[in-house]
Amino acid sequence: MSFYGIAGLFISSYLWCTISWNVGSGYDRFDIKDGKVCIFRWGFPGKNRRVFLRFLIKDIQSVRIEVKEGIYAWCVLYMDIRGQRAIPLTRTDENFTPREMEQKAAELAYFLRVPIEVF
Repeated sequence: MSFYGIAGLFISSYLWCTISWNVGSGYDRFDIKDGKVCIFRWGFPGKNRRVFLRFLIKDIQSVRIEVKEGIYAWCVLYMDIRGQRAIPLTRTDENFTPREMEQKAAELAYFLRVPIEVF
């Protein structure tokens, strides 16, 4: 029992630190006038605390929705960039229905003038 108590203490302290440091929060900025996209996220403390991605709108290939159905259904919205990996745009704590996620993806794809892919 002491092992599980100590393990629970470490896990809870990790989760409280994640909440207090605001890990994963940030913003997405799409500037059509300049043709640039800026994505900013906070990470864990250290030399890589700030995650700041900058790229051109013309490098965006598509907006992608990944849907997993079942007991623990989830939807994630990604942006595919040429020469880079897909960048997730939704937070893990946001529980959108597939219909709401489809609406968000359609608005973003229309704004950026790129196609939508569904996986």
